[in-house]
Amino acid sequence: MAKELKGLDQQKLKDYWSYNIRLTTITMVIWFVVTYVAIFFAPELDKIVIFGFPMGYYMGAQGSLIVFVILIFNYSNKMNKADKDYGVEEEEE
Repeated sequence: MAKELKGLDQQKLKDYWSYNIRLTTITMVIWFVVTYVAIFFAPELDKIVIFGFPMGYYMGAQGSLIVFVILIFNYSNKMNKADKDYGVEEEEE
């Protein structure tokens, strides 16, 4: 694979890496907020009730898991598109 990447424009590879780092950073910040910051606001979140459950419980039991799955699919889709846009996609066999 290294030989295949040598033929690509170095600026294009730098742009691809920059996009990758930016997307990863945004994804990790959202993950951090949902995982660690939301628990600090649990008393305030518990005042909001969703389907009979306090929002603090809902975020811990269900909401955070939904956000994590969305983050995974979002990252995967955006990176697959970036791979094609920057010409570094893997060939399917």
